[in-house]
Amino acid sequence: MPRSPSIVPQHHADRNIYLVLDDYGPLGRVWRETNQAEADRATLINDLLDGQFSSPARIVAFNTAEGWSRDVTEDIASELRQHFAERGEIPSSLKEFLEEHHG
Repeated sequence: MPRSPSIVPQHHADRNIYLVLDDYGPLGRVWRETNQAEADRATLINDLLDGQFSSPARIVAFNTAEGWSRDVTEDIASELRQHFAERGEIPSSLKEFLEEHHG
């Protein structure tokens, strides 16, 4: 049986990729498109802080070279909580996310 092609280009295969499941209410939930060069943890955190996601529901990370994937929602929520404890007000797009994922 032929192998399916990788969803991660080879020159980006040996790094962690982060994707967000965004909730659009009655329209449903979608895995948001992410530029392959900007699917790293630091960019994800900045995008969340900037309100780039409508209502994040779940965050997954994977690394095809290492052969793993996992739900990192609680880890990211914890990191965001730390950020807001140090720097202040929580954007409205993240309030429900942080309430639901309290670690």
